[in-house]
Amino acid sequence: MAAADLVAGILIVAGAVFFAAGTAGLLRFPDVYTRLHALSKADNLGLGLIILGLAVSADRVLDVVHLGLIWLLVLLASATSAHLIARRALHRGEKPWTRPDR
Repeated sequence: MAAADLVAGILIVAGAVFFAAGTAGLLRFPDVYTRLHALSKADNLGLGLIILGLAVSADRVLDVVHLGLIWLLVLLASATSAHLIARRALHRGEKPWTRPDR
């Protein structure tokens, strides 16, 4: 049982690192499109790792199914909300960031 707890802990910590990376991208990237990309990709992977870590330590199969459904719903909500935010920014005239040397 100790090996499963160790694997679960590693996965949860790795997920937290991806959440921190997504937050750093949100704070540091120059425009709404790159911020959305960093936040949605890193947070979805971070949540996936955390859910995988929780699934490793789950007692029942039903708990694993619930965790998988939660992750699926968050993936759908994240993609939908990122699309809506990017579309609104495009309609408002927000231009995507380009490198200054171009």
